[in-house]
Amino acid sequence: MQFDIITIFPNIFSSYFNESILKRAQRKKKIKIIIHNLRDYANDKHKTVDDRPYGGGPGMLMKIEPIYKCLKSIKKLKHHKIILLSAKGKSFNQSLAKTFAKLQQIIFICGHYEGVDERVIKYIDEEISIGNYVLTGGEIPAMAVIDAITRLIPGVLGDADSPKEETFSKNLDYIEYPHYTRPESFKNQNVPGVLLSGNHEEINKWRKKKSKLRKS
Repeated sequence: MQFDIITIFPNIFSSYFNESILKRAQRKKKIKIIIHNLRDYANDKHKTVDDRPYGGGPGMLMKIEPIYKCLKSIKKLKHHKIILLSAKGKSFNQSLAKTFAKLQQIIFICGHYEGVDERVIKYIDEEISIGNYVLTGGEIPAMAVIDAITRLIPGVLGDADSPKEETFSKNLDYIEYPHYTRPESFKNQNVPGVLLSGNHEEINKWRKKKSKLRKS
């Protein structure tokens, strides 16, 4: 799967994408991540990508022209989506992650400043938020969404069953059962005996019992 990221801060991604599961996924060619510096598509010598909003008001808006030119330059695969990362977008969740994981390509536009010229709506497929709060830009949301999607791509995780029992794996209210590892006892807190029994039928019953639905 290919992820294209349009951003004015291209260097912000290197450390996160070059560690752990995402690094291995790229090495195994399960995913490909391409960063596009929006300033390369600006029209002037100062590489200007923002301007004051018409009608006045605080802050600056990202200009439509550089975004349009950048989107036009990206080669689109057959099954792709163009997503604007924005606080006012639809909330991202595990269900959306599963849907997006079936695509061949996602192009992310990382918003910044006070937002993006509204005319960008014509050139995107969806507007996505990672929560009901405001961040400085769309770079952290892009990393979060890519991480969530990548884990669902077959062959990325070491254990293919890992995503099947995780929190939200069955539905958006499902909370996974508790986990324990060594030592058996820590500060008078002991691992439940059933997990030490070797009886997999009883262990599965215990896990099913301890899994729960999130309270709304």
